[in-house]
Amino acid sequence: MSVGQVFPEQYSQQLSDKSNTVQQLLSEFKAPPIEIFASEPQHYRLRAEFRIWHNGDDIYHAMFDPQTRDKVRIDYFPVACRTIADFMPVLLNNIQFKHELRYKLYQVDYLATLSGELLVSLIYKRPLTNSWLDQAKALTEALAPHYKVKFIGRSRKQKLMVTNDYVTEQFELDGQQLKYQQVEGSFTQPNGEVNRKMLGWAKAVSQQLSGDLLELYCGNGNFSIALAPCFGQVVATEISRTSIKSAQYNITLNNVTNLQVLQMPAEDVSAALQDGSKLKQLDLKDMQLDTVLVDPPRAGLDDGTVELVSRFNDILYISCNPDTLAQNLQALMQSHYIVKLAVFDQFPYTHHIETGVWLRKR
Repeated sequence: MSVGQVFPEQYSQQLSDKSNTVQQLLSEFKAPPIEIFASEPQHYRLRAEFRIWHNGDDIYHAMFDPQTRDKVRIDYFPVACRTIADFMPVLLNNIQFKHELRYKLYQVDYLATLSGELLVSLIYKRPLTNSWLDQAKALTEALAPHYKVKFIGRSRKQKLMVTNDYVTEQFELDGQQLKYQQVEGSFTQPNGEVNRKMLGWAKAVSQQLSGDLLELYCGNGNFSIALAPCFGQVVATEISRTSIKSAQYNITLNNVTNLQVLQMPAEDVSAALQDGSKLKQLDLKDMQLDTVLVDPPRAGLDDGTVELVSRFNDILYISCNPDTLAQNLQALMQSHYIVKLAVFDQFPYTHHIETGVWLRKR
């Protein structure tokens, strides 16, 4: 894909090619026909980062071609959701002749929600003063009638906030209203509509299960909060302190009463399950942990975690890398078989694709 461009007329074929690649990669595991969950062919991404280029009085967003490293001017960005794409020229028009907001502005990061909130981080190569904060507050108030936008100013070892550093995502899933705090700089799903489809797929599977759920790599609670109504108890683990705080906040925000999040690595969970000891404050003897959900990084599951999840009756594996998924399945298929397989196109016009697998013990 050309930098900053989309090609809707090519999208269906590209998605078909990616789906076929996944199907072929997993064919040795006798996977069922693949379910395909498409993205919108344009205006799909809820996060975007740009360099800011200065040319006299003119300033503009820029990206760099990953192949040539050439700078590419971006005047409109159809990859981003409309909340971001439409606001980009508004931002530049409003700071172009405001010295305190423009001077040595180096980068702009955008984080949006499906519900229309927008967080804009302005990153500078100079120290920021209260004058910056005063102008950022004035700009927020001026834009308030038309935009739900928050500003953050950053420079080396410095962070100034007009209000706070997060947005709140809100959407409906099968009649359930979900809300998620999404903090600046933390991981969030980039394609909001595809994430909703992914949660819907996982929830449809979970409604066929019983007992309790363990989730590893829970992030801000994206899956565990949505799936909590399907299980008796849910235990979710994560190693990022920021993500744990967001997950705990989101539990309260959604009035979830059967979910606990713990800050601990997968190997500690494995050890606790192996010897039947307590998982921090939780007594595992009181739980029926039949199902595990994993959403690991691109490296996939390490050998210890593969051994851990293989003990569960049902495994929900959400993968961002089909190659490492295939490697993990080589081991997991010794004890399990694939019930359902799906792909979720989080990243149109790239080779990346998200895969969902439901495995059941033989």
